[in-house]
Amino acid sequence: MEPAKDEASASQAPPSLEEGRHKASPKPQATITDWDGPDDAGNPQNWGSAKKIYATMVPALYAFTVLLGASVYTPGISQISSKFDVSRTAAVLGFSLFAEGLAFGPMIGAPISETFGRRAIYLISLPVSILFTMATGLAKNFATILVCRFLAGTFGAPAVAVGAGTIADIWNLQRGAGGLATILFVLAPFAGSAIGPLIGGYTIDTRKDWQWLMWVLILVAGPVWLMALVVSETSKKELLRRRAIARGHTPPPKPPTTAFLKALFVITLFRPLRMLIIEPIVSSLSLYVSFVFGVMFAFFDAYPYVFQSVYAFSLGQVGLAFVSIVIGFLFAALTSIVINKTLFEKSRKEAGPGILPPPEKRLYVSMVGSVGIPVSLFWFAWTAKASIHWIVPILAGIPFGWGNVCLFLGTTTYLIDTYKAQYSASALAANGLLRYTFGAIFPLFTFQMYSRLGIAWAGSLLGFISILLLPIPWVLYKWGSNLRSRSSYKV
Repeated sequence: MEPAKDEASASQAPPSLEEGRHKASPKPQATITDWDGPDDAGNPQNWGSAKKIYATMVPALYAFTVLLGASVYTPGISQISSKFDVSRTAAVLGFSLFAEGLAFGPMIGAPISETFGRRAIYLISLPVSILFTMATGLAKNFATILVCRFLAGTFGAPAVAVGAGTIADIWNLQRGAGGLATILFVLAPFAGSAIGPLIGGYTIDTRKDWQWLMWVLILVAGPVWLMALVVSETSKKELLRRRAIARGHTPPPKPPTTAFLKALFVITLFRPLRMLIIEPIVSSLSLYVSFVFGVMFAFFDAYPYVFQSVYAFSLGQVGLAFVSIVIGFLFAALTSIVINKTLFEKSRKEAGPGILPPPEKRLYVSMVGSVGIPVSLFWFAWTAKASIHWIVPILAGIPFGWGNVCLFLGTTTYLIDTYKAQYSASALAANGLLRYTFGAIFPLFTFQMYSRLGIAWAGSLLGFISILLLPIPWVLYKWGSNLRSRSSYKV
């Protein structure tokens, strides 16, 4: 009987330290790597329409507000020049440095987005940009204005950069609603930049104080930021990480900081610069898009010069002239929708089920829009004279806005289809870096060019350059496949 008692006692004895450690620390389960299924309610693409529309509005309004912040400054250039006793060119730097900040801002946003998700960008970046906008309005010297404007652009840019990712998270871009959401998101920053002179012009006309440009911008940006407080996270990576933690799984390990920073700079700076140099597709399209973008930013200086000197417009009336460009943007959206539903859809059917057409088919929109740019530039150059009614040069903005956005939409989708997920982010970063650099530089010489060459020949110079660049999408449509086959970044 004693041995039985000992066996019973042994069976009831407390586990050893080693056994307890194994029971208290079960082997971690594998982490979650994908949605539970095609109908997973946590997938943003399965959200209800109202929630998806709201989550789309936030990045679109952010992009509108940030680009509004760039151009709303321009009607105050003359006042700032007089107030701080600097040249007009120096005063333009407040605009140019903001634009250059937009080029480098994504390098700040990328690590935040990768670590904390897209919503963190919306909550953090715009408030910091607003603080520097406030500091600009309170500046007591010109150097402070320049520094604060650059930082306002730099911290406003990340929300614009991750907005496209948010749209891709929410919508299936191969379907109608996804394509429409993409077009509307692209229109938002273009509209913001074109409406800035209108808001800024009437602000200067009524308040007579350049500082009010900053206060008006804050009044616009504040409510947009409040909208982001209730928007849901859309990043698949972040949502699955949270789900893994909630279900007791091991979240995916974060890469070492050094490896992450290296990858970041490769994708957002070094590789884009290399692609600009060695990739003919990236360099040619980036040059063309950047030139047209630079011309649009040059108009922020050219329109006041032309319409004030020839037609004696007030700053508010000069701002109204930009409405024609916005109308052109809307026509471009309609053109893109029609071409995608006809020419591109025909190419998709010819390719066969489940097969994407060659990327060159994406260039239909750019090829059509490229014609509108020189037409607009020559139209504006030779009709802006006292003997011709002011509405005629104003209407020239319609084909420019149309051609500008058509060119951008077609080239962007072409770069994405050409370089796929592996390299398209770097290709688009190269495009953005050069685009905002041109946007920063062009206004610095616009006033001098128009005053020395005259309106007709200054505008014609831009028109002749646009004719030289016009064949680029047509040439790529014909020989792009050969260039892709020899690419160092072939996918």
